Amino acid sequence: MRRAGRATALLVVLGAVLAVLGAGPAQAAGYRYWSYWESSGSGWTYATQGPSLVRPDDGAVQGFRFSVSEDSQDSAKPRRAPDFTKICADTPAEDGTKRIALVIDPGTAADAPAGETPPTPRTACARVDPDASAAEALASVAKPLRYSSDAMLCAITGYPASGCGEQVSGDGQGTPATSPSASAPSAPAGSAASSGPGGSSGPSAGVLVGVGAVLVLGVAAVVQSRRRRG
Repeated sequence: MRRAGRATALLVVLGAVLAVLGAGPAQAAGYRYWSYWESSGSGWTYATQGPSLVRPDDGAVQGFRFSVSEDSQDSAKPRRAPDFTKICADTPAEDGTKRIALVIDPGTAADAPAGETPPTPRTACARVDPDASAAEALASVAKPLRYSSDAMLCAITGYPASGCGEQVSGDGQGTPATSPSASAPSAPAGSAASSGPGGSSGPSAGVLVGVGAVLVLGVAAVVQSRRRRG
């Protein structure tokens, strides 16, 4: 009987903990920003550094995609293949320069800020100095670019006209996000790191405090049950 009572009490505690965790605040839909990608053969790999820090070799393909995503795990990839031979077919090699193929995908209407229409996705072949960064290659073919005060890439060829890495709620409305650190792993493309401004997040402090309180009450209930049956 005592064992059965303890098991019942523990199940009550577990149920309460799960209820508290499930009652946590709803997560935002994500962030609206330009993500930065590098070619991985026939596909795309999310860049671990911003384009201002990456200095691609001749023949590299770099991708930029505007979309709403929570973090690098669910960020939308450029919708065109990283085909250097095709993109730079009309740009022959020249001594003292390198060629960087660029895929620029402004995303879909669902990703666009209110009142704006995304331009048509396009490709370009940038011929730049051998030590040029990916950001410099992009600037040579896709001006005007717009950056935030902390070097976040906000707009390519003027799109979007405003906003920069803003948080987007479930109803698609954007609100300014706190400015991410240029060296933090959660910084968007254009910063020192480029894994997306959302990042992974665990339970909030309030949820953890609630869980702790439930555990304390649960333990007290078990102790009280044992005393009554002693």
